Amino acid sequence: MPASWRRLSARNWRRSLPLPPADRNADEKFLCVSLHDVAPATWQDCQRLLDAIRAVADIPLTLLVVPRYHGRETESIPYERMLGNLLARGHELALHGYTHLDCAPMSPSPGSHFLRTVYTQREGEFAALDAARASRLLELGLAWFARHDWPVQGFVAPAWLLSKGTWDALRGYPFKYTTTMRYFYTLPQRQSLFAPSLVYASRNAVGRTLSPRVATALASMMQSAPLVRLGLHPRDARYPRLVRHCQQLLERLLVSRHPLTKESFLQQWQGGSPASDRHPAPPAGILGD
Repeated sequence: MPASWRRLSARNWRRSLPLPPADRNADEKFLCVSLHDVAPATWQDCQRLLDAIRAVADIPLTLLVVPRYHGRETESIPYERMLGNLLARGHELALHGYTHLDCAPMSPSPGSHFLRTVYTQREGEFAALDAARASRLLELGLAWFARHDWPVQGFVAPAWLLSKGTWDALRGYPFKYTTTMRYFYTLPQRQSLFAPSLVYASRNAVGRTLSPRVATALASMMQSAPLVRLGLHPRDARYPRLVRHCQQLLERLLVSRHPLTKESFLQQWQGGSPASDRHPAPPAGILGD
């Protein structure tokens, strides 16, 4: 393991709560696989990814659902029936924003402008919201889940970007966890576990070439970590090489890790864990925290 990674790991894991002993082997390690941007408009690609994962192993997944993806209504009975069936089979549905569109005014900061317009292509919906606007969108998302009588424990912001206003707003709602690119957070306590997500950058050719290598290296570096997260996006399904890499990576991870939903991992983590080592949320709009 490179010395720089050892220093990074030590620094970040010191910020994290230990996993509780609970009623399991203290050496047990976990894997959470999540499918982002789930909506009627993306469902064909989502289904391809679900099939690819199932070809490796029929494991529980967390589906990050967007009620009005890019402003579209989601009243699709077949789609909603499929989500209900997945929920009944042991998968988890989590709220992933409301429209997945960043409509907030732009900041004059060059860094913020790059993140919100170039890197995320204006899809970081909660990147720059005040608490009132974030609360309104959270309420709309929860109301959508309530109309379907579906439980929801988790909120994951599009592009993992949460403004300070969003962090403040989350305190007023019954979510039990959120995740960012690098951390798993309990809510409302905001205890954190360092668990960088393995992802593919499928928007461009350079990303499609480099991101599998990065994911492989990060998985190797995280081999002793209690939790590894693998995040997939619908666009990944359009590139067979990425799908094959995902399947091979999943096979390797499942050799030594127990797969479970984020909600189930939270239950494992909180089972007797002391409420200590809390720390402030990351600065608003910082990608990867």
